[in-house]
This record gives sequence, C-alpha cells and structure tokens, in this order.
Amino acid sequence: MTTTPDAGPRIPSQLVLLLVLTFTTGIVDAVGYLGLDRVFIANMTGNVVILGMALAGGDDLPVAGPLLALGAFFAGALLGGRLTNAAPRDWARASTIAFAVTGTVATVLGVAAMIEPPSEGTPWGFTVTGVLAVAMGLQAAAARRIAVKDVTTVVVTSTLTGLAADSRLAQGSGENWARRLLAVVLILAGAAFGALLLNLAGSAGVGLGMLVAGVGSLAVTVVGHLRHR
Repeated sequence: MTTTPDAGPRIPSQLVLLLVLTFTTGIVDAVGYLGLDRVFIANMTGNVVILGMALAGGDDLPVAGPLLALGAFFAGALLGGRLTNAAPRDWARASTIAFAVTGTVATVLGVAAMIEPPSEGTPWGFTVTGVLAVAMGLQAAAARRIAVKDVTTVVVTSTLTGLAADSRLAQGSGENWARRLLAVVLILAGAAFGALLLNLAGSAGVGLGMLVAGVGSLAVTVVGHLRHR
C-alpha cells in the first residue's frame, strides 16, 4: 500500500487575498498622505492623531481632510456592516459585493484623478478623499467579517504588537508570526510603491496609485469569488 507524502499545511486562500488587499491599502494611504494634504484614507489612527494635534494648534496641520476621512470611513464601515453582518464568517456573496465596490470606486477615481489631478484643499480633492474613504471603510468591514486573524487590511499596530508579544523572544508560542510579519511588510511595501509612483509621475501619481490599488482589489474580488462561490 502506497502513501503520498504530506504536503504540509495549506495556506488559506482568504489569508493570501487579504494580504494582497493590505498591500493595496498601503498604496492608497501613501498617495492620500503625500498627495491629498496629509490625509490617511484607510489608517484612521493616523487621522485621529493629526486631527488632535491640529486642534491643539499644531503648525500647518490639516483639519478638514482628516475630519472628512474619519466621517466617510465610518459611513463606509457602517454600510459594510449592514451588508456583511448576516453573512457567514467566510468569503460570501456579500464579501464579493463589498470588495467589488471598493475596487471599482478606487479604479474609477484613479482614472478621473489622472485626467484631473486633485489638489489639496479643493472641492475635487475633498471629493476624492471622502469617496475613497467610504470605499476603504467598506473594505475594512468586509475583511473583519471574514475574520482572518491578524490581517485587517487597514491597520498593523495590533498585528505588530502580536508579533512581538507572542514571539519566542517574549517566551510566547510564536504563533502566526509569518502572517503577521507579511502584513507589516506588505503595507510597508504598498506605501513605498505609492510614494514611488508620486515621485515618478508627479501629481498624476495620485490617480495612478488609486488605479493600481483598484485593479488589485478587483483582481482579489474575482479570485475570491471564483474560489468560494
């Protein structure tokens, strides 16, 4: 009787797909911060800190942009919760809809911003910030419902804390260290890629970054839907 060798543990496809979204989130935040007056589109912790310093009289710190992003992200997460809360904690039809909307919004805004680059403090700039923040809130809520541990796609503070606190150096089990490290590295790589686009393409880099992120999100949506339908 023959036996087949153990191929090792399988990597869940949801983990891989959400890690890709983590990379695209880094791109979005980079072009938002560098091209839209120091506004984080997905990382709301950064906006809260900037807003607090600005309200306390910090020099040349924006108020309207971070405040708009906070409200828009909250609205998007609220919509995402209503869409996905009744779905199972796995990739479901609601997940496909949420990620498809996020990818489509980022792609359309990217094309529009390449045609007409948004400027800081203008109605068009605020429109791009608000609409894209709604989309990122929707993505965050959908990713949260899928519940891949340590991969939220939008923040890595808790991920980095878990990586350190649960490590062997801290006399922990070292559980999930690879996915935690990948999440940190990918959002870092996405931010670097977004900054590089701005350096190479100037103001058009804002739209180009959103376009790349949107296409990446749509690719994740298609793969996720086909694998889990």
